[in-house]
Amino acid sequence: MNDQVDIPDPLLKDTLEPTMKDKLANLPVLPGCYIYKNAGGQIIYIGKAKILRNRVRQYFQKGTDHTIRKQRMVHEIADLEWIVTDSELEALILESNLIKQHHPIYNVRLRDDKSYPYITITLSERWPRVLSIRKIRFKSNEKDRYFGPYTDTLAVRETLKLIRRIFHVPCGYKNPDQSRGKACIYYHIGQCTGVCIGKVTEEEYMSTIEAVMDFLQGRRDQLAEKFLVQMENAAEELLFEKAATIRDQILAIQKLVSRQKVVATNLDDQDVIALVTDNANTCAEMFFVREGKLIGQEHLLLENVVEESLAECMEEFLLQYYESAPFVPKQVIININLDEPHILESWLRQKKGSRVEIITPQRGEKKQLIDMACKNVTLYLAQLRLKMEEDDRNVESELMDLQNAINCPTLPSRIEAYDISNIQGKDTVASLVVFENGRPAKQLYRRFKMKTTEGSPDDFGSMREVVSRRLTGSLRKSGPFETLPDLMLIDGGRGQLSAAMESINASGESVCAIGLAKRNEEIILVNRPASVILPRTSKSLQLLQRIRDEAHRFAITYHRSLRDKAIKASVLNNVPGIGPKRKQLLIRYFGTVEKIKSASIEELRGVSGISAAAAESIFTYFRSEENQE
Repeated sequence: MNDQVDIPDPLLKDTLEPTMKDKLANLPVLPGCYIYKNAGGQIIYIGKAKILRNRVRQYFQKGTDHTIRKQRMVHEIADLEWIVTDSELEALILESNLIKQHHPIYNVRLRDDKSYPYITITLSERWPRVLSIRKIRFKSNEKDRYFGPYTDTLAVRETLKLIRRIFHVPCGYKNPDQSRGKACIYYHIGQCTGVCIGKVTEEEYMSTIEAVMDFLQGRRDQLAEKFLVQMENAAEELLFEKAATIRDQILAIQKLVSRQKVVATNLDDQDVIALVTDNANTCAEMFFVREGKLIGQEHLLLENVVEESLAECMEEFLLQYYESAPFVPKQVIININLDEPHILESWLRQKKGSRVEIITPQRGEKKQLIDMACKNVTLYLAQLRLKMEEDDRNVESELMDLQNAINCPTLPSRIEAYDISNIQGKDTVASLVVFENGRPAKQLYRRFKMKTTEGSPDDFGSMREVVSRRLTGSLRKSGPFETLPDLMLIDGGRGQLSAAMESINASGESVCAIGLAKRNEEIILVNRPASVILPRTSKSLQLLQRIRDEAHRFAITYHRSLRDKAIKASVLNNVPGIGPKRKQLLIRYFGTVEKIKSASIEELRGVSGISAAAAESIFTYFRSEENQE
């Protein structure tokens, strides 16, 4: 660090510890990233700065008109770290990586941190497939192409159906080489090229895949022209059936193109982004313009955004979105002026490999595009606000009915549900899911490996343990769990509820708890022999069922992951010649160990990276008398 810089005391918060003062005094006059931590050592905010000393000191300067969110954040800061970089661009890249790794609670982020669907074309495979996925894997399959993200899963499914109907790809087999001359079901209904029975060559198939990529990129006019040439050539060669198929493809594409709105005379690829907040919700509306045509739109909800710092929020959104976006256009048109757009432009240029402009237009055609996006997002936010108000009224009514039905002393605004999952006592786990005002708070979900009951099927003991760990363990000391829930929902009958109550009483806390027995959907109450039976149409009961089912899903998903890891480790590790890399290839290709066990030598050899000798070793191992016992 540099030599100490004197900072007058009035500049600092009165509550700053001496160590914090020392760190602020020693801030370097260099670009880099700064990291704020709370008293528990948790990273709460990560930012970048052209000059670290100037930027960080602004947070603690008296008289600074901070937003409420920043005031709350500054009050929580207990420690500071920084990383110096050589340039602002390096600081931007480092900030992006750190935010992605640590997910600080005060940084702008997409709401719920949800994953959005992409359409991918698996160019890493010999016969590429067109699939919908949720997570991009750049490192494992750098050849694969990705399109998206999309917020409408239904639209992704419809697009995939359209691609199959127009282009007749992919084949119904995961790997057409495994068809053994038998056509897939899609070939029989006219939605497969026939690659599975050798009707097309590899070169012809790849030509079709390239056409699919042009289609997804919005280059549909050129695609129709290319198909027109192919149709004429097929007709000249008297291949009338092929020509008719291409004609149908052209008609389908032209019909789709006719629905698209021409929004620009400039034929550059553009993303139009309008970021608007009504202080209740914030949304980024995106228009995707390809070759002058509006081919799609998405709206992405954000958290931790305030109107006073929209420029900073827009910058963070662009960084998050294009970090994983598979395509970067030539122009990014936005509705908010950025303080330093050239840094983001440099970063985008590195990702695209060519020049990228970030534009905030004031007039003309591009301004009309932004105005249209702003109008759309404003209408969307108004509809969202009305829906949320209606949902809040319905949830409040449900919670009041539930409170009366179970005699809960307070309105159960925060409900925590617990479930146990195991198979004959093995890999016993528990789940804790949290619902606030009738909605899942997924960032508060927790899962537990049982310590006291592992190896023995003891659901009651497991329930005692997880409730005890919630009320008296380290979890109770973490911020979101310092406050007790209004209601604990135990998945199970009177035995599970009694076990939970033992831990509640031992902790000295007072918490309302109920059980929900699945057989008759009975609500079990403490110290009341008769169960409460609500009508199946009761909204309160349906709310409890949703929460119980979510706890069950979360528990069993964790249990299965542990079980699958154990299976993979115990079986495949014993196969001669199969190391970690080949084990991973096999699991990724077949999906389960059972399918690997039943695979033929030819199927095993079809896995990229599995040699003939390795395939024979696997086949022999699983069919030996020793392993059949």
